Amino acid sequence: MASSNFVDYVKIFCRSGSGGGGSRHFRREKFVEFGGPDGGDGGTGGSVILRGNSQYWTLIHLKYKRHIFAENGEHGHGAKCHGKNGKNAVIEVPLGTVARDAETGEIVAEVTEDGQEAVILKGGRGGLGNWHFRTATNQAPRYAQEGEECKEGWYILELKVLADVGLVGFPNAGKSTLLSVVSAAKPKIANYAFTTLEPNLGIVPYRDHKSFVMADIPGIIEGAHEGRGLGTRFLRHIERNSILLFMIPTDSKDIYSEYEVLLNELKQYNPELLDKQRLLAITKCDMLDGELAEEIRSSKLPDIPYVMVSSVAGTGIEKLKDMIWEALHK
Repeated sequence: MASSNFVDYVKIFCRSGSGGGGSRHFRREKFVEFGGPDGGDGGTGGSVILRGNSQYWTLIHLKYKRHIFAENGEHGHGAKCHGKNGKNAVIEVPLGTVARDAETGEIVAEVTEDGQEAVILKGGRGGLGNWHFRTATNQAPRYAQEGEECKEGWYILELKVLADVGLVGFPNAGKSTLLSVVSAAKPKIANYAFTTLEPNLGIVPYRDHKSFVMADIPGIIEGAHEGRGLGTRFLRHIERNSILLFMIPTDSKDIYSEYEVLLNELKQYNPELLDKQRLLAITKCDMLDGELAEEIRSSKLPDIPYVMVSSVAGTGIEKLKDMIWEALHK
């Protein structure tokens, strides 16, 4: 993982800008003996802002830049001149990024659209100049308002992959193979557990130049919601998917039992995941003859739409696409 360019979790320290102080200036001109106060207001401090950028797909650009500071506002000047506002610190992030307060765990911002901006730390307000404080009984105030202090804190940025379909299954269920067949994605494929260590996205072409996005999530094992295997590190990517496609190979001992284990892990992690549409792909069906295939169809299967596929032989792939497209547009 050390050499991977996919980074979906960073912890950064942010500080907004302090507001500039108001000016205590008095007007001084030739032939004007008592010009009165004319101190300008201080500038507003810069804010720390998250901005969605569809050209980004990872948080790697923040991996080695973990201190984000906005500029302070300038102090006010004479002749009622306003101090310059501090420059905002804009953090470009991929779509699907969530910002949490590192201490409380509270979600402070969520970016899901290109160009969307979310303020996580607001800059300090500038102080008022002394001309604001003149009155009939105090026509020469020698004081002005100080600017507001900056705000700072540690924040955790998490990326949740945005996709139409998320592939859910145990390691070696054929998820990466399917993605490589239906899209131009080139995930690593090998005959051992946890070959996939990071989510892979692929655009799946459909009829009449239509398409949808499929995400290959690292395999889930029993106890993943407690952090076993790759655990919660990648379960969060499933939260952004419209449809969950469960993938269980034909050589599994009990398809229904494996489905229940996977479903339970999702439920334990986040019960709201059960509200998503669920489909089932029974993979590696090229290993079956007609009699064994019929035996599986007549066995106890989950009560959700399913299709038997073989990514290697290309069997059932078009039927799977039709089933996904229909579910996406229900």
